[in-house]
Amino acid sequence: MSRNPWPTLAVVAVAQFMVVLDVTIVNVALPDIQQDLGFSASALQWVISAYTLLFGGFLLLGGRVADLVGRRRMFVIGLLLFGLTSLLAGLAQSPDQLIVLRAVQGLGGALLSPAAFAILTVTFAHGRERNIAMGIWGGLAGLGGTLGVIAGGVLVDSLSWRWIFLVNVPFAIVLALLAPSIVAESRASQAGPRTFDVAGALLSTAGLLAIVLGVIRAEPLGWSSFEVIALLIGGAALLFAFVRVEARSTAPLVPLTLFRVRSMTTSTLALALNGAAFLAMFFLTAIFLQQVRGLTALETGLEFLPMGFAAIASAVVSAQLVTRFGTKPVQIGGGILSIAGLLLLSQADATSSYAATVLPGLVLFGIGIIAVGTPASISAVADVTHEQAGAASGVVNAGYQIGGALGLAIITTFSTSHVENLISGGAQPQEALVGGFERGLLIAAVFAAANILAALAAPRLRPTEEQMAEAAAAA
Repeated sequence: MSRNPWPTLAVVAVAQFMVVLDVTIVNVALPDIQQDLGFSASALQWVISAYTLLFGGFLLLGGRVADLVGRRRMFVIGLLLFGLTSLLAGLAQSPDQLIVLRAVQGLGGALLSPAAFAILTVTFAHGRERNIAMGIWGGLAGLGGTLGVIAGGVLVDSLSWRWIFLVNVPFAIVLALLAPSIVAESRASQAGPRTFDVAGALLSTAGLLAIVLGVIRAEPLGWSSFEVIALLIGGAALLFAFVRVEARSTAPLVPLTLFRVRSMTTSTLALALNGAAFLAMFFLTAIFLQQVRGLTALETGLEFLPMGFAAIASAVVSAQLVTRFGTKPVQIGGGILSIAGLLLLSQADATSSYAATVLPGLVLFGIGIIAVGTPASISAVADVTHEQAGAASGVVNAGYQIGGALGLAIITTFSTSHVENLISGGAQPQEALVGGFERGLLIAAVFAAANILAALAAPRLRPTEEQMAEAAAAA
């Protein structure tokens, strides 16, 4: 093992920074991607959903494989897969090619991210050094999300949308070359069966993909069409089979006993709803700012920037408020602020003042979304055993990604349908886009309101310092 753990932190933290950056960097490039490759309005959301579904669907399997096969090995494999698919995505020539490559890129992230976090936890002993390392890890992840919108704008305006993917390639190559000499190999102890539960990962991901596709196809075909009904029923059947497999597995990806813990169940639901509201807001607003308000990609990124700073500040303050008042009031307050931000944003149009509508809406939403996520992450691991804490953190992270993909599909389907109905009724295209933007954000506000109901159903917890540390690590 490396005598000095800090170079290991540098390698895994930069890799995680790259993965987080990739989530937000894509949003500001969506209008250029749509125009260049000929995406339809309903299919464009797959650029986001294909990544998040595969990332969330295989996150637990990636962690399990890393523990048994070797964390450094899976870290390097995930890096190389992420880098290769980034290269090919930057060269994509059709919507289908880009969607498939984004899906495989999500798989690379699902191998890379849990391996990186596991390496971090085994490299630093519990105590001051690990706390410092976790702080750096979390700070870089937050910075990646904030800088992604700016980096995306710079790359799109100065080069092209293809560079939002190509920029990952040199990072992936350098980190993969450095890892063998800096990062020590480690595996979990061989207690219990050495199985991977591939069937569980495939069933859950296939079921979710079928349901998302069914929701999207409902926009052009109608909810009563045979194809839509078959996809929705087929997806539900696959998810039912997944539950049966997990119930009988000796080493399940998702221990179903976790959902007997009320705080765990309500937290997973809250984070899924949070993911839905966040991804939909980001997707819709990025398109609105460029196609309705006529901003460049860089200008769009700069308009998003205050939301990132507000979110970082909210992360610090929310943790302190949870310590003082408990999880439930902070989560409810965050839900209220999220709703207020979305409602304010929904009032924006082509001529609205940025300072009066867009800016306060983004800031309120940025504060609220983190004020929901922080107590939910803390509550998720508060009442589970130490042996199940890792599985619980994996479930809530997967829930956030999967909830985001499903919510984005639902919200964009209704938004796109509203745009087409307005155009068929004689509205001008820009007027119709504003109407679709407003409809989508109002539905996102419904998701945020459901988050308040999840908070009301959750137990009120006042976590210990140890539980706060575990929650920060899980996030």
